[in-house]
Amino acid sequence: MDGAALPETRSTCPYCGVGCGVLLRADGEGGLSVRGDPEHPANKGKLCSKGSALAETVGLGGRLMQPMVDGAEAEWDSALQLVADKFRDTIAEHGPDSVAFYVSGQLLSEDYYVANKLMKGYIGSANIDTNSRLCMASTVAGHKRAFGTDTVPQTYEDLEEADLVVLVGSNLAWCHPVLYQRLLAAREDRGTRIVVIDPRRTASCEAADMHLQIAPGGDVALFNRLLAHIDQTGAADPGFAAHVDGYAEAVTAARAEDGQATGLSEAEIQAFCHLWAGTEKVVTVFSQGVNQSSSGSDKVNAILNCHLATGRIGKPGCGPLSVTGQPNAMGGREVGGLANMLACHLDLENPDHRSALRTFWDAPVIADRPGLKAVDMFRAVGEGRIKALWIIHTNPAVTMPDADAVRDAIAGCDFTVVSDVTGATDTARLADVLLPASAWAEKEGTVTNSDRTISRQRAVLPAPGGARADWAILAEVGRRMGWQAAFDYTTPAEIFREYAALSGIAGRVFGRDFDISGLMDIGDADYERMVPVRWPVTQERQGGRFFGDGRFFHPGGKARMLPVSWRPPAARTDARYPFRFNTGRIRDQWHTMTRTALSPRLSAHLAEPFLEIHPEDAARLKISSADLVRVANPTGQSILRARITDSVLPGQVFAPMHWTGETAPSARIDAVVAGVTDPVSGQPESKAAVVAVERVEAAWYGFVISSGPISLPGEYWALARTETGYRAEFAGMEEIADWEAEARRIFNAPEAEASTIRDEARGIARVALTLDDVLIGALFVAREPVAVMRDYLATLPGTEAPQVLGGRRPAGQPDPGPILCSCFGVGVNTIVTAIETQGLMSVEAIGEALQAGTNCGSCRPEIAALLSTTVTREAAE
Repeated sequence: MDGAALPETRSTCPYCGVGCGVLLRADGEGGLSVRGDPEHPANKGKLCSKGSALAETVGLGGRLMQPMVDGAEAEWDSALQLVADKFRDTIAEHGPDSVAFYVSGQLLSEDYYVANKLMKGYIGSANIDTNSRLCMASTVAGHKRAFGTDTVPQTYEDLEEADLVVLVGSNLAWCHPVLYQRLLAAREDRGTRIVVIDPRRTASCEAADMHLQIAPGGDVALFNRLLAHIDQTGAADPGFAAHVDGYAEAVTAARAEDGQATGLSEAEIQAFCHLWAGTEKVVTVFSQGVNQSSSGSDKVNAILNCHLATGRIGKPGCGPLSVTGQPNAMGGREVGGLANMLACHLDLENPDHRSALRTFWDAPVIADRPGLKAVDMFRAVGEGRIKALWIIHTNPAVTMPDADAVRDAIAGCDFTVVSDVTGATDTARLADVLLPASAWAEKEGTVTNSDRTISRQRAVLPAPGGARADWAILAEVGRRMGWQAAFDYTTPAEIFREYAALSGIAGRVFGRDFDISGLMDIGDADYERMVPVRWPVTQERQGGRFFGDGRFFHPGGKARMLPVSWRPPAARTDARYPFRFNTGRIRDQWHTMTRTALSPRLSAHLAEPFLEIHPEDAARLKISSADLVRVANPTGQSILRARITDSVLPGQVFAPMHWTGETAPSARIDAVVAGVTDPVSGQPESKAAVVAVERVEAAWYGFVISSGPISLPGEYWALARTETGYRAEFAGMEEIADWEAEARRIFNAPEAEASTIRDEARGIARVALTLDDVLIGALFVAREPVAVMRDYLATLPGTEAPQVLGGRRPAGQPDPGPILCSCFGVGVNTIVTAIETQGLMSVEAIGEALQAGTNCGSCRPEIAALLSTTVTREAAE
């Protein structure tokens, strides 16, 4: 059948927690087309650069097709029996707490549910935790302390009904671009004011009315000042006070705050307090900058205190809104995927909840105490207390703090199983057993986004080779461990119905927030047709907001304001480690790049790991732009490319989190982050390590283009996909005498014809290898970072390119420059030329002329900055 004749299938994007709807059409040849679903309530047809490039990520290159045992292919029967036997024998010898699951927000809710049921209800341990522990655990703790349950009160529509939106520790423009575009549209329609609270000047600051460049960790101090101001100016809501306990104690703690820990001026603090307190319809959006802290839970409660004091919660345009980083982080929280929770927001510490769950599952046991949270779990692996470990769709050897120690712990574990779509990850390479799992476009199930909307993910491509659905793998292991009836599932719809029925017990019997029992009788056909729905879903209620009526989930029905006080980050800067090390995401990559790195256009924007450093610090350390720098502390070290910018303040540096041993081995930044956690949530402090920074003195620097896989020398390299193959930066400390021979090794092309330029005096070497006059690859080496037209050169492999060693585009050919707009492939030089020749004077005019910035809009801040620079330069000339 012609691909164009195949129907479109509604599904959900597998990236962040916005939960955008997508329309997928298979092409009949293993590929597909992707566009935004105009009927989905989260995105209304919009997609970000990552979502727009999904079709580039579904190829089978690198896919795990068959189970692997000890590095050799195995049959499913023997692999699964080995997993079941090893876990059963380990439990028999060492007890249920000697085994653990570490799972992921990439799982669908049905997968998550089966994993949670197997561990907590049948193995009898709570040693199941999720990588959401690294993202949203502090929000969970803050919600539960304030509301009695982990409830998100608000909806995305509140961004469009608010008069003021405050972004705290959230670069919404890059990390949740579709929500940011909804916010900008609201600003255009109703004049919404925007405040950004962030130590860095990010893309989200472009449209902000106020940017508070707060000191790292200063959020509690700032929101305590706000609470004190609310109390002093009479902005508290006396009517709502009847629904809240703890007001006086919280205000007393807030009044003790002098604000110095914020790093802001008194004028800035006062301006923010007057604006927030004086605006009735205010939404406070918060994300990883709040959560990833040793005081993350207190930061969340400091924010919630202000909304509870004013009654600005659960009403149109009023309330706190946590935005999550993974497509099903919320679903994982709902099914009890965290080590300290039960399914359907039931409490592990509550014996009645445990008893009800055990009865519902007809389970032989039920976990009766919290399991090990992520950081403690991998410490236990390293200490030998966890002897069998199952890791599903996540890469902790890269993403966990103290990543080198975690990598070593996994390598030393008695028995490690990894379920994933590829064996080419840092973690998968450590496994005793690799199980091939279905990928995003091959899965059936549900996910929940940041505003409680449940959406379907649907399979549009067949699972390749022997790959299987995660719920099916887990259920089969459960059956082989002796629990046939409990895990006798044949479809995800069966699992969903069981899950929905359990939520009815949580809602009707125990009065919990999470209740989708209105879907417990959904038939297979209706499950297949299921449209997005926001929970709760019961006979009495569907969707909406929580808490506007003053009813909460603590005993007694009231919310609780907590007295919280500022605590500094756990590590202090000193003369040895004078920099505060911030980490985070960039626009076009996601997590550890196992999906996004497959897309050439996503790899074109920022193709290399980097360290942002302030110009004053760079000058003092004699660091120039494009130098390599070493970031180090007692935990570990990374080597990154210097990016000199005043987006960070002096004494602070920032690096993205995405690169791994597969793409840039020296740039695994979590090797530098210590395993310090919030005492309540267990979430690591990923944005406040202290480090030393120094320039790396390399003997040579290189740039490579290639039509195929390459093997690079040197202490530093960073690899990226291109439309024609690969590009890479690399550098080394030891001289290489014969670069032609090295090029043959790099490209694995001993028989290729070589063209070489060598200048020994200047330390320059350039080598191109061809077969039948077609370029296989070329390398460019110098004593300083190589000055060549990288984006142009990356287009040449696979072509006849006689001028490749010149390193520049031939005269007369336009040079689009580095990609700025990934959605439409528009380069920097193209935009500058259009500004200069067409007199374009606004971001909108550039978009109309070139399309740049007209899809997801996440490049608009960079377009604005480029426009300002170009116009300023022209005026000066």
